[in-house]
Amino acid sequence: MNKIFWHSQPTISRDDINVVTRQLTDKQISFGSATRSFEAKIAEYVGARHALATVNGTQALYMALKILGCKKGDEVINPSYVCANLLNAVIKAECTPVLCDVDNFWVMGTKQVKKVITSKTKAIIAVNAMGIFCDIPELSKFNIPVIEDACQNFGGILKGKKAGNHGIVGVYSFHAIKCLTTGEGGMALTNRKDFYDKLVMFRSHGITRDCGKLVNKKMPRWFYEMQFLGFNYRITDIQCALGISQLKKLNRFVALRKAIVERYKEAFGGIAGISCLAERPYAKSSWHIFPILVKNGRDKIFEKLMTKNIGVNLHYIPIYLHPYYKKLGYKKGLCPMAEKYYREAITLPLYPSMSDNEVRRVISVTKTVINSL
Repeated sequence: MNKIFWHSQPTISRDDINVVTRQLTDKQISFGSATRSFEAKIAEYVGARHALATVNGTQALYMALKILGCKKGDEVINPSYVCANLLNAVIKAECTPVLCDVDNFWVMGTKQVKKVITSKTKAIIAVNAMGIFCDIPELSKFNIPVIEDACQNFGGILKGKKAGNHGIVGVYSFHAIKCLTTGEGGMALTNRKDFYDKLVMFRSHGITRDCGKLVNKKMPRWFYEMQFLGFNYRITDIQCALGISQLKKLNRFVALRKAIVERYKEAFGGIAGISCLAERPYAKSSWHIFPILVKNGRDKIFEKLMTKNIGVNLHYIPIYLHPYYKKLGYKKGLCPMAEKYYREAITLPLYPSMSDNEVRRVISVTKTVINSL
């Protein structure tokens, strides 16, 4: 039986395992020196002043909305062709999600955003979906706070600047199949000290032990205060140790992903009825995933590839087509381009540890299936 090629999987090596094992023997396995070191290394890599590690990208996004002061009645503009967790964070923050369609790069379009801005718009969430940048510099010209969701593009570069460092706050995910993994985990970044201070408190129940920030003055050194509603969104040192080890290999991981993508583009770019995911000429993706568009017969091709152990996937179902969001009043037809991509998309296997023969097999089998229809 042929090996099953999943659409993605983590790339974990012996050195990753060793650092995690060593961390398990440390006296502090949560919220200790490894967490602080990981945050510092990510901030340095990205070029941001402050980085705060947390449990996942969704909660990093939720915290970003809260520190911006987003509240009930505020509108937050979101792309429609992304993971459902994006809107979940907005709903959790008690804001009103406003969906916009996507452009020819499959991501939030500037013209589409402009159409849905109102006097109630509090923030724009600019998502690097699939590792593809939207035009964040143009979005910033609307003078509305931009949160850059770079959960799927750690290691990407836009106009010489790293993904996650283009908005007033940036967020990452370090889920198992991301370009850098901590198993589960996330990060919030900002260049504003006041935002960072709020993030620090939000991650730990809204509590501060900083004497200079206490409401009650002249208290003993052991004193602490909960000043607003926060939660336990802390990551473990075990996860951060893995993240530090993975960061050392990130550039190689991104290069390997890009090399596979180039082979896919060469293989499928000239086939009639097939379109490949592209990026803006001034952007460099870290290639989290690689979907192609199949004009005809997508479902049949998908099923045949699965029967041949090519573990393709679908990215994405437009958020508003999920039953939960339909109940909130969203209707089919809201975002025509997103729905077109949904009807035609197939995500091919992509991860750094794919061998040359494995890539060859994915290409060969996929071509055979496409040509058989």
